[in-house]
Amino acid sequence: MNVPKKKRRKAFVDEKICVACGCCAKVCPMGAIQIPKGIMAMVDLKKCVGCGKCAKECPATVITIREVDYEKEMV
Repeated sequence: MNVPKKKRRKAFVDEKICVACGCCAKVCPMGAIQIPKGIMAMVDLKKCVGCGKCAKECPATVITIREVDYEKEMV
């Protein structure tokens, strides 16, 4: 029997154009976004629930919400 893989939604930041403004980190209800050394936003995929609040708040529109395989999320 072939069981379909579970999909989860997660936030991803385009680090090439992120300006590290911090808007995404302020609205993340799970505290999944950090801006280490003020360089760029980084998402902790284990904490991220894929709600999309960060993507809506980002003034530079550099955050996308994508589906990922459950197994890859746990790595």
